[in-house]
Amino acid sequence: MYDFATRQRALALLRQGVTNRVVAERLNVPRGTIGWWRHEDRKRRGERFERPHDCPRCTPRPFDRRAYAYLLGLYLGDGHIVSKTKQHHLSVYCADAWPGLVAEAEEAMRKVMATPSTGRRQKQGCVEVKSYTWHWICMFPQHGPGRKHERPIVLESWQQEIVDEYPWELIRGLIHSDGCRVINWTTQRVGGQPKRYEYPRYFFTNKSPDILGICSDALTSVGVEWKMVRKFDEPFNISVAKRPSVALMDAHIGPKY
Repeated sequence: MYDFATRQRALALLRQGVTNRVVAERLNVPRGTIGWWRHEDRKRRGERFERPHDCPRCTPRPFDRRAYAYLLGLYLGDGHIVSKTKQHHLSVYCADAWPGLVAEAEEAMRKVMATPSTGRRQKQGCVEVKSYTWHWICMFPQHGPGRKHERPIVLESWQQEIVDEYPWELIRGLIHSDGCRVINWTTQRVGGQPKRYEYPRYFFTNKSPDILGICSDALTSVGVEWKMVRKFDEPFNISVAKRPSVALMDAHIGPKY
């Protein structure tokens, strides 16, 4: 449908780095056709296509370390990476009850890597926040086959440096994913009459002893007293119940929203 000269003009522009969209608009050719010409030209010249990226581990660019500490907490708590032949993405799940967390998870992904596209997928009772790029496995080397609690989870030295710099952001991410703030209550008899007492408490629940250890180490580093709760003789969750520590958590984290 298009003459040889038009195709050559398109290829010349593409080889100069002009985008498919701009070439299509300039030559009045469908973008899909331009993309096919580019693909055939690369194949003919033996040029390997590499999708543009801004991975902080593969490029020297600086990135938002505070946002990464928060995103690391989300990933360790309730996130995973899908790594297939033609699809790679980071997913974090947020309950419908907390729309603020959905927005914050998406914002953190964009602050760490702005180039990959992000999206949201509604599921039953929750929203899956996704960001598409193979390079998330560079940022989260804990990725691997199987569930996180079935394999060792150890932070690399560069991740630990970020956690040491922003421990509260890691803790926020962990609590926002697999944690909660609840109001416990009990009754005691005072003057012969039952009296109800209420007190707030934080929990972080995870099946991975390594992730529980990462959380407890961060809590200790910021002066929060915690207690490990066991279930069937296995570490099950971390409880923060002492009033000064709860107040400290409230000042930096607060309830989900």
